[in-house]
Order: sequence, then structure tokens, then C-alpha cells
Amino acid sequence: MERRRGRGREKKRRSQRKKCDAAQATQRTQEAVDSPAVAGFDGKRGLVLGVANKRSIAWAIAKRLADAGAQLAFTYQGERIEAGVRELAGSVDSPLVTECDVRSDDDVARVVREAGEVFGGELDLLVHSVAFAAAEDLEGRFTDTPRDRFWMALDVSAYSLVAAAREAEPLMEAAGGGSILTMTYLGGTRAVPHYNVMGVAKAALDSSVQYLAWDLGAKNIRVNAVSAGPVRTLAARSIAGFPTMEAIVEERAPLRRHISADDVGAAAAYLLSDEARNVTGTTLYVDSGYHAMGM
Repeated sequence: MERRRGRGREKKRRSQRKKCDAAQATQRTQEAVDSPAVAGFDGKRGLVLGVANKRSIAWAIAKRLADAGAQLAFTYQGERIEAGVRELAGSVDSPLVTECDVRSDDDVARVVREAGEVFGGELDLLVHSVAFAAAEDLEGRFTDTPRDRFWMALDVSAYSLVAAAREAEPLMEAAGGGSILTMTYLGGTRAVPHYNVMGVAKAALDSSVQYLAWDLGAKNIRVNAVSAGPVRTLAARSIAGFPTMEAIVEERAPLRRHISADDVGAAAAYLLSDEARNVTGTTLYVDSGYHAMGM
């Protein structure tokens, strides 16, 4: 009888310990949800390169950051898209919208300087979503890419990240650190039909992310990339066979579904946030798992 009562008391103690552990876990979860790092980007200041219209991946990222409290400056390329970019920037109360030709070091330096003036000499975030290749080089054979257009694709799509990071470095150092994010694609590591010279440019971009991460890490500046699956943007329309790319991903990706610009925005926000404070030199794939497949 005494042994039975002893077993009962031990069972009761175990039950109480489980309840206590569960309560502590719930409290820890609530504290995490309420923590500033998870809550948003209040007080963060960022520069966004590459918004073209409301369907741009750059805009999906910017909207996510702005909704979470970040102050953002924007650039645009050419008068054709200026009005649209200004309208989008106005919807998130942007203090700065300025033109930028990323092929010009002087222009990149001016833009970052203007952002620094608006943000008190500091910068926390840099979003680089800039790429270009001539439409005729995104069909046919890569072998036929002429030299001048080859270098233009690499200049705009890869070197522009290096130039922007170099100019942003002192502003981020003044802020105690920062986070830089760029957009890449699987075509930089595998041959994707019709992606051609853009794939070579993305390969250069991917390597640049790693070298920049090494150079800037000592100043608490992180550099990462998001590799998105096919997303219907203005740029995507110039790729021959884009609908076929979408169909193949839907058929062969483990999750059997397309991704949206909002999916990319969520992943980018993580990499830019303090939650990813120990993540740098990394490419995060947002492609329903397609990159993991052999065929």
C-alpha cells in the first residue's frame, strides 16, 4: 500500500514538472514573438536598388521592410519608370527617390551619399535587385554572346553590387553594422537554357557575395543572397521560354507549386533582420525545393 502511494506521489510530481516545463516553453515562445528582432525593422534605414513596378521582387522586399517599420530610400533607372517608382515610394513615406545608373561609379557614390544625408550619416540595410542582359542574348546560344554585351551584363548584374557595397560600407560601419542583400538565380550554378549570359553574371554575383562577406564581416556587415524560382516580373518576360521554366518547376519541385514575390520578400526580410545576425555569405533558395532535385 505504501509503495502504491509512493508511486502516486512520484507520478503527480512528474505531471507537475511537465506542466511547469510547458509553461516555461510557452513563456519563452511569447518572449521571442514579442522581441524587437522578430517584431520588425523599427529604426532601421535602408536603400533599395532595383524597383521597377509593383510586381518587382525589389518592391515586395521593400514593402515587407517598410510595413515592419524601416525607413527606405529608392532609386530608379530612366524616366520611363520614374513616375511609378515615385508613387510606390510615396506609399511608404520614403524620404528619398533618386535616379541611379549603376554602371557609373560616380552615380552610385552620389546615391549612397544622398541616402546618408537623409539618414543622418548611417545606413542599416542595402537591397540590391539589379540585373540586365540584352533581350537577344536571352535566346539562342550563349556561345554567340558578343563581347560588349557580355561585359555589360556582368557590369550591371554583378559589379554594381560591389560598387554599392563599397560606398555603403562607411555608413554601415557608422551604424555599428549592417546587412546587404542581393538577388541571384539557379542559372548561376547550373546551365539553364536561354538564361545564357545572365547565368554567367549570376555566377560572378554569387562569388562576389562570398568575398564581400569576408571583407565586410569584420565591421559587422553581413552580405547574403536570395535565389528565387521563376517569378512573373517585368524582367522575366524577356527570358525566352519563361513559361516552360515555370511549368518544369511546378512539375518537378518537391512542393509542386510556384512561388510569389511575397515569398521572396519574406525570405529577404529574414536575411536582412537581426534574427540572421550570424548568417553571412549565404544563398537562401526560395524555389519550392527545385534546386535540390537532380532532374
